[in-house]
Amino acid sequence: MAKISPGEFMRQVQAEARKVVWPTWRETSTTAIFVGIMMVLLALFFLGIDTLFGQAVKWLLSLA
Repeated sequence: MAKISPGEFMRQVQAEARKVVWPTWRETSTTAIFVGIMMVLLALFFLGIDTLFGQAVKWLLSLA
């Protein structure tokens, strides 16, 4: 692997950074809202599963 100077490295980094396509504000906000909705749905799902298993364990322990 060839060694390059720090100046050449910085020029290459800047050239690559110019190629980055940043999302628009609308894309960012839409994605954030979607992630928030999915978090709430998954939290409710896991709350239900946890409650169901908790009740099942209580019932099984009451049999002993």
